[in-house]
Amino acid sequence: MATVTVVDEKTLRIAVDLEDALAMIREAERNVERYAKDITTIYEKMPEFHFVHFCFYAYDSSALFEHMLGVDPKQSLSFSLDAPDSFFYTLYGGMAALYEQAKAALRSA
Repeated sequence: MATVTVVDEKTLRIAVDLEDALAMIREAERNVERYAKDITTIYEKMPEFHFVHFCFYAYDSSALFEHMLGVDPKQSLSFSLDAPDSFFYTLYGGMAALYEQAKAALRSA
């Protein structure tokens, strides 16, 4: 699972892998209404970042990511994310599968 290393009091280093993407997808699937904004944003915006350079904080779509980590990286001045391409592509595929359901949840909210 995700590894969060405290480099110093202001810096975090986060490492994720394919299993973390799968965990995020499962969490999103269990709570589509809660994560509907994240799901739709990730699906719609990831291609603009060529998938593997996506930033969860660029569009305030970090609730699902933070849930997986168990920490709030925004509390640090700096953090880095080390993730294989498979993490991003798998996450995108999962969000694509949940996209229509998330859009419907946003419309009914």
